[in-house]
Amino acid sequence: MIQYRYVKKTVNHAQLGQRLDQALAKLFPNYSRSQIKAWIIDGLVKVNGLVKTVPKKILFGGELIEIKILIKDKSCYVAQDIHLNIVYEDDDIIVLNKPPGLVVHPGAGNADGTLLNALLHYYPPILEVPRAGIVHRLDKDTTGLMVVAKTVQAQICLVKSLQAREITREYEAVSVGTMISGGTVEQPIARHATKRTHMSVHPMGKPAITHYRIIAHYRAHTLLRLRLETGRLHQIRVHMAHIHHPLVGDPLYCGRFRPQKGASEKLNTVLRCFNRQALHAIFLRFYHPITSIEMEWQAPLPEDMVILLEALQIENKKFKN
Repeated sequence: MIQYRYVKKTVNHAQLGQRLDQALAKLFPNYSRSQIKAWIIDGLVKVNGLVKTVPKKILFGGELIEIKILIKDKSCYVAQDIHLNIVYEDDDIIVLNKPPGLVVHPGAGNADGTLLNALLHYYPPILEVPRAGIVHRLDKDTTGLMVVAKTVQAQICLVKSLQAREITREYEAVSVGTMISGGTVEQPIARHATKRTHMSVHPMGKPAITHYRIIAHYRAHTLLRLRLETGRLHQIRVHMAHIHHPLVGDPLYCGRFRPQKGASEKLNTVLRCFNRQALHAIFLRFYHPITSIEMEWQAPLPEDMVILLEALQIENKKFKN
């Protein structure tokens, strides 16, 4: 049986002139803007007793907002003993280094075996925190640092920091091709029109900004350091493919493997066997949600990326000689 709960809040008079979706994001910071927009479009939001389905509707302040929220059956989330590489923990947050192959949240095709299931086993009270405290996500085969909130208060503060772009997230990646200089990709991203598991650059998409700089050049590849201003699904992967430098091994955006002309068999074997995007969340910095102390972490590159870079370096030396 489908169950709903109803939440009510009054729009602050200081929010005069704000759009409905913007005002609700302020009133309900525990929910993402995409979730709020979906509620509005689905007719689950009432303003002064009337259903409103236009996110851009302008408010005057003082309106009574009522949202009809689907109650998800938390019992469907099963605690599972899955190893977590925790690099820091206190009463409010967990910072972990995610391995490749671990899906962050249950979804279609991944009912369990996810980071969420692992968190429920490691810290059962986290069930009471929305999304089990997950503040941001990494793709299944992207490795590296993530922060998880252990309390509702910590999660609200971290979500606000993320929306205000106060959390610094940096990645290292190996791209195909020799890049000349660093730069910024500022291109909106949307769901691909025909390939529903893909994202793409689209003028009607959500704003997305990726900064990148070169760490090392190889004969036909480049090691990059990237920093996100926004956090769209597949953002780095889509942006690098858009500028014709897709990430090594990316199953969605790099295309079929082609042996590198003139490369040794060893390097081609390493490249052929690298069956995930060469992307690692290497650096994370933010102000602690409760103490406001600035904190930062770094996570070393995973073994498969180390092996890849060693093979590229050996190839570099061979051609220089």
